[in-house]
Amino acid sequence: MEDLQVRNMSKSASGTVENPGKNVRAKSGLNKSILDQGWFEFRRQLEYKLVWKGGKLILVPPQYTSQKCSCCGCIDRNNRKTQAEFSCQRCGLEMNADHNAAINILAAGHAVKACGEIGVGQLREAGTFRALGA
Repeated sequence: MEDLQVRNMSKSASGTVENPGKNVRAKSGLNKSILDQGWFEFRRQLEYKLVWKGGKLILVPPQYTSQKCSCCGCIDRNNRKTQAEFSCQRCGLEMNADHNAAINILAAGHAVKACGEIGVGQLREAGTFRALGA
């Protein structure tokens, strides 16, 4: 699962008196939408159920999962044509953008599980975080 920082994603854009924020109304709507999705609660419940059944939750950094080609590894902001379309600028792979990101997240999780790659993710085990390699 991506280690999304929901708290940071839903920070206010209002700014200060000296430096007022921009697009505050739009950001407020986005914040409400993010919080209404209940991503943190879903993660909490998933972890609870996994620990209960003896499983493990692997958290991977969300950076570039939607821009990286799952076939050749090319990372390019232009790979993401639209919210739904992924088209690799290097190898020409075309697929649904969410499907491509899911493949990248799965591969990162496998790397953590198989190799204990430091910096790729964290293994959530028995209700406590431990950094891999520590």
